[in-house]
Amino acid sequence: MLSLLVPAAALLSWPDQRARTRLAAMRPANAPGEGRGSSRVRAVPIVVPCGIVVAALLAGVGGLLASGAAAAVGLWWWRGRGADRRRLARAAALAAGLRLLVAELRAGSHPAAAAEGAAAEADPAVGGVFRDLAATARLGGDAAAVLITAAGSAPAERDGEPLARAGRAWALADRHGVALAELLDSVRRDLEHRVAFAHDVEAKLAGPRSTAAVLAGLPLLGLALGQASGADPLAVLANGLLGQALLVAGVSLLCAGVVWTVRLTESVVRP
Repeated sequence: MLSLLVPAAALLSWPDQRARTRLAAMRPANAPGEGRGSSRVRAVPIVVPCGIVVAALLAGVGGLLASGAAAAVGLWWWRGRGADRRRLARAAALAAGLRLLVAELRAGSHPAAAAEGAAAEADPAVGGVFRDLAATARLGGDAAAVLITAAGSAPAERDGEPLARAGRAWALADRHGVALAELLDSVRRDLEHRVAFAHDVEAKLAGPRSTAAVLAGLPLLGLALGQASGADPLAVLANGLLGQALLVAGVSLLCAGVVWTVRLTESVVRP
């Protein structure tokens, strides 16, 4: 009974989100690169190896292999979620920058001045692209090539796709004399629709993701209940060749299910 009361007390004492917000407001502003995300990144190289070592000490070679597989899947999921969030943020920043650029062009500004104005107000994630665009347009260079080159240097193909579309639109305007503002505005509208759709799907997938997390944690709950009732399943898994094999096979199937679920949910939210 005590083993069930301790986790319940821990959950009841878990800090409320409002308390976290108030405490965050009382702290001094973090220096660049010293936010909560970066502290988590620094903690990963310490926590993960320690967990694998503890699992190896408790469950032998089977625990080592099982914990290594679980850690690999967890790190893969965590990095993927971070990449998706950065991709959505960059797409939203690019859409906002294109909105500024189109507004300047429709006001009669030269493309170089319009790009410079957009760079001054755009998010730092895309401000460099607009500054390069302004410098190239001012010198009479190929502005479309700047956008296409920036798309090619993106970390992933999906990251550079919006920039490539904007570059093709700029090249089309230069080649055929079409209004540049209208073409870029169509790219901006398409990008905003994609980002809004991704956020909407992200919100709707919160329920299925929670269900998948609960299902992934059920084996651990079963082990805890078995241990509390005196069946001692941990001793079975930690001792003997059969127990080690069952531990590795069970964790492998669990990791495969998590990977499959993540693939199904993440494939529909990328703009």
